[in-house]
Amino acid sequence: MTDCKGKSSWPELVGVKGTVAETTIERENPLVNAIIVAEGTTVTGDFRCDRVWVWVNTNGIVKQVPKIG
Repeated sequence: MTDCKGKSSWPELVGVKGTVAETTIERENPLVNAIIVAEGTTVTGDFRCDRVWVWVNTNGIVKQVPKIG
């Protein structure tokens, strides 16, 4: 468990457009920056309480549960 503040996971956003997920995440937890990332892209491995990766497929649909990290 982490000490991050606010909502930390958004399983309900799997299957929606990445841009919708990004807006929803930042509205529900204003302390984070949601970043849309294409599946297969390499990202930094460091954990940050102010970041949520939003993994999308080639159609821009969320494929994994967005969560703080």
